[in-house]
Amino acid sequence: MSWERCGLDPVERYWHRYPHQLSGGQRQRVVIVAAVALRPEALICDEPVSALDVSIRSQVLGILAELRRDDGIGLLFITHDVGLAWALCDRVAVLHRGELVEYGDVEQALGAPRHPYTRELLAAMPAPRG
Repeated sequence: MSWERCGLDPVERYWHRYPHQLSGGQRQRVVIVAAVALRPEALICDEPVSALDVSIRSQVLGILAELRRDDGIGLLFITHDVGLAWALCDRVAVLHRGELVEYGDVEQALGAPRHPYTRELLAAMPAPRG
């Protein structure tokens, strides 16, 4: 993943900046570029978009999806956002108080959850508008 593919073009604009001089989205992009510099097989993404506004969130998720699709990098996505997990993940593991309570492909685990905690998480999701 190059600086340009992450939306950090021209790189000279960012090269000498300190983290506090970058926006949240720019910091996430820099971290993604650094994380894939050594061509890992997988990335652990712990709430990678939770602090970003909607438009920047979409861009960062697009970068992660591109890494997965084009470079074959596996993503372990840790999130409290059940809707995001449903949209992005192939398999889901639900933890409750440190215990694995649900695991399976996304349709099985979230589409037909067996555990009460998973059902509570799904019930807490905002209803779609429209």
